[in-house]
Amino acid sequence: MTENQGPKHKRDLTRRKVVVTGAGAVVAVGVAGGVAAGAFAGETGKKTPTPKAAGTSSEVCYTLTSETTEGPYYIDADKLRQDITEDKEGIPLTLSLRVIDNETCKPIANAAVDVWHCDALGLYSGYESLSSGGGGGAPTDAPSGTPTGEPPTDAPSGGTGGGGGGGHEEPTDDKRYLRGTWRTDRQGRVTFKTVFPGWYRGRCVHIHTKVHVSGTWTDAGYEGGTTCHTGQFFFDEESVLASAEVEPYSTSTTERTTLTEDTIYDQSGTAGGLLKLKYDKKNIAKGVIGSLTMGVDPEATNTGTGDSAQPDTASPSASAS
Repeated sequence: MTENQGPKHKRDLTRRKVVVTGAGAVVAVGVAGGVAAGAFAGETGKKTPTPKAAGTSSEVCYTLTSETTEGPYYIDADKLRQDITEDKEGIPLTLSLRVIDNETCKPIANAAVDVWHCDALGLYSGYESLSSGGGGGAPTDAPSGTPTGEPPTDAPSGGTGGGGGGGHEEPTDDKRYLRGTWRTDRQGRVTFKTVFPGWYRGRCVHIHTKVHVSGTWTDAGYEGGTTCHTGQFFFDEESVLASAEVEPYSTSTTERTTLTEDTIYDQSGTAGGLLKLKYDKKNIAKGVIGSLTMGVDPEATNTGTGDSAQPDTASPSASAS
């Protein structure tokens, strides 16, 4: 996808299209989604004077959610679906999100929300040959499928790195597990069904996201619009340590970066993308509900690919970038 040049707040994306694939593209989240829908009840934010467009003086607004790099493994025109699990093993994760206009406090309806992340062993669909070291072979003590080798870095445009260049890499295969796009409802809510992500060297456990607005929903999918937010969701250390005791996460020999060591997470809690998690502390394998309200500026353009975005200097690998 080619990006127009110019000041950040003036840049628009070129024509964008998300295509519905097959009759099974629309997948209901079911009971788990219903449970997740109530996850925002206890969420608090920054109280501000009531904007003209807001409803009552009791409106709760949120600080702008942190913008981050897009990373090298984003695929535009991805599948339009809520259940992105496919056949991937892992702890069930219901991702329950809400998108609001930070200035007016109003929910943003009909936005297209992208999510994508690695599997339990750190592999990204569409890029398995890169996230497994280009087929260079795994260490003899590594389980099959464990990411190894020297991956590309996500350097800013014009920078250098292990094949990164401008940061984005073109897909190397046609797999699309753990990726999807779905539409926010009238309350700005959207829910995805997936699995708890794994980790790779240099990054803490995370999920990538984008929010697209001002586009058009058609029978074919979503077209046009701009990207007003590019960010990442993060998981607290307690949950990650618990997940590491469950297969297949427990089979990984990849060195893990903690939340406090991560170079992308800005340590600002929910404003920085830290998910609010609900799960059985004695048995995380039963499943996790992760919720977050994203405060965004629908008039802005934040693609996560410009020099203003912090470079994601790590990629899925068991080797240092």
